[in-house]
Amino acid sequence: MYKVYMLLMALLLVNCGSGANDKKEVNVQPHVPASQDNVAMVAEPVAIVPIFDADSAYSFVARQVAFGPRVPGTATHRKCGDFLVNKLKSYGADVLVQEVGLKAYNGDTFIARNIIAQFQPEKSERIMLCAHWDSRPWADSDPDKANHYKPVPGANDGGSGVGVLLEIARQLSMNPTAVGVDIILFDAEDYGLHENDAETYASNRHSWALGSQYWSYFPHTSGYSPRYGILLDIVGAPNSVFHHEYFSMHYAENIVHKVWQWAHKAGYSAYFINEEGGAITDDHLYVNSTAGIPCIDIINYDPESPNGFGAYHHTLKDDMDWIDVETLKAVGQTVLTVIYNEK
Repeated sequence: MYKVYMLLMALLLVNCGSGANDKKEVNVQPHVPASQDNVAMVAEPVAIVPIFDADSAYSFVARQVAFGPRVPGTATHRKCGDFLVNKLKSYGADVLVQEVGLKAYNGDTFIARNIIAQFQPEKSERIMLCAHWDSRPWADSDPDKANHYKPVPGANDGGSGVGVLLEIARQLSMNPTAVGVDIILFDAEDYGLHENDAETYASNRHSWALGSQYWSYFPHTSGYSPRYGILLDIVGAPNSVFHHEYFSMHYAENIVHKVWQWAHKAGYSAYFINEEGGAITDDHLYVNSTAGIPCIDIINYDPESPNGFGAYHHTLKDDMDWIDVETLKAVGQTVLTVIYNEK
């Protein structure tokens, strides 16, 4: 374990949080529809892919929620982080903990922990899988305004992606891949701008994804350069659909097509939709723009729904009622199929 302490000011008005404003003003070029030349074509499966145990993933989500809200700086956050570190170590990973002192847009300060689990660290060819393990400090989208400063349980928003990755870690411990795999659990993703603070703190543009912003400037290994990354966020709700997220397509279009093709080959075309989605400020944005690592976001975002993420999102209802084993299965089995077919 190593520790780095640094204050980091927060930047963006919205993250995977406010559907109406998810198409941001960011200095990127317009997306050009894919041609046959820039679409990654996947081969027929050549590897034996383990069976993803969705019940196991579900139990990992439930275990996180049982700690209580994982708000940075709280005892429940610390206890859950210790659990995640120990669980990943139990699966044989080399685990590093990047501790960093962060300062949120509103002046709150806390110690955050990015948790990095390396499987087969001796291999130079690597794939990065990531999710955020914290939960939102404030239920500022709750229909009851009395709840707007209460912490969110974070079952789907945070817990679901981590649950899938813990089950993938369990499979990696029993069935090594041809390439090395790094699982990174980012902290302080959801400490972004409270709805009531939009006018007061309008100049603080990058208030979300604080842990991944820091890691993108200071990765756990100097010169870290995996082939690509896959971020999982909000991947547990019943009847979820995963569109082609804007920044994923801009920075890593070939990886989006690769993953979606494998999903269709694995039988999950009802979940992985070949249509454009919104532009989501999430951990992958900084992994792409700052760290220079092509990284995609698998996230349940529906541009046609009222807030983009479901009525539970950033409310006290983001609990285990919104976790579905079939959705966890679709995401987990797809990711396993992708990484086990890397050579």
